[in-house]
Amino acid sequence: MLAQPHFGRQLRKLRLERGLSQAAVVGEGMSTGYLSRLESGERRPTERTVSYLAQQLGVDVTALTEPRAGGCLSRALAAATSAPPGTDSATDLLQAVRDDEHDDPFGRWQALWLLGRISGGQGDFEQEHGHLRELIELSELIAAPDLRVRSHVQYARCLYALGKARAAEPVAVNALAVARAERLPAADVMPARTVLIAVETGLGRLEAAERHVCELESELLPTTSPQATAEALWTASVVADRRGDHRTAWSRLERALAMLRGGDDLILWTRLRTAATAAALQMSPPCVAAAERWLGEADVVLELIGTPIQLQEVCALRAHLAFHQGRLDEARTLCGALPPDGKLRLPHGDRVRLAVLEGRLMILEGRVDQGVAALRRLGQQATDAHNLDLATHVWRSLATTLADVRSPGVGGAVR
Repeated sequence: MLAQPHFGRQLRKLRLERGLSQAAVVGEGMSTGYLSRLESGERRPTERTVSYLAQQLGVDVTALTEPRAGGCLSRALAAATSAPPGTDSATDLLQAVRDDEHDDPFGRWQALWLLGRISGGQGDFEQEHGHLRELIELSELIAAPDLRVRSHVQYARCLYALGKARAAEPVAVNALAVARAERLPAADVMPARTVLIAVETGLGRLEAAERHVCELESELLPTTSPQATAEALWTASVVADRRGDHRTAWSRLERALAMLRGGDDLILWTRLRTAATAAALQMSPPCVAAAERWLGEADVVLELIGTPIQLQEVCALRAHLAFHQGRLDEARTLCGALPPDGKLRLPHGDRVRLAVLEGRLMILEGRVDQGVAALRRLGQQATDAHNLDLATHVWRSLATTLADVRSPGVGGAVR
């Protein structure tokens, strides 16, 4: 038989799962006061009590006296962290979190962190958001500054991926403030500052973003890992490009790519190249030749080990690349090969840029009114959401495409 307080917790969980009040469970054979003391762990149940409660709940006695299958958080966590690639470990872990009795808050934190990473890796940012919200609350309770910072950093990234830059800003600010106040190591300060730079850029606050970039380069880059440095550099390259400093943007991007070799971390090496491809195509003018080279390098790996979301990302990048190279039919075909918006597993910004591409194709194919209306709608939505960097991209794309209709050639200069 389960010892108290575990018996009481399991009893209460079974009762609540069935939507029953204490009065409904006790019936005429027991007092609600006695049941309350059982649930709180103050009283130990007799065998007769267990049999009666099992009958009232409509379950076998073992449901009250034995640990629930899959309910052991530590076991589910061990299984999830050691699972081979491609294994679905999230289902059992999620059930274990739901069954968890909150005896091990740090184990629960680790499980929620892992569930968030799994959801984010699958492009399910809404589900990731739910896990991270609970993670934030748990981080406040266990009062561990490093875990609190990491929770806030990941939550800010998730909000930004959902297109909620304004909501992400205070989360990112708080993460950096805590990391600095608690004198956490550069390994925690760097991601906090990097996500804040990305959010500030998205909101169009380029002066603030550049100040953080300067602090990042002078204080942190020399002391952090190549992986963190590479991510910070490609984020900083976007800031420089948006400020019109294309030489610095290009230099930062090349430095980021030089930080890692394929044998160091193949997944990050590939991610760097897809991120660099996206950054190069978003520069003004687009760096098409470099984007083609980097995407080709990433293709080789992703064809073998790419996840569904990575393959969607690459397909979208190929469509953008084909457009800038003037291969409009191929760009249209690649856009059509992607799933509809409801099933597209890309961050909000990437989905908007893909929709912008489709609107530009409409205009260049002769459906001018339809394409203009689509781009205007996207631009207004981005403006209303205060995603000013995205809004600028939409309005500039509209103006450029309308100009292209009146002159030969598509796309910007090629480096």
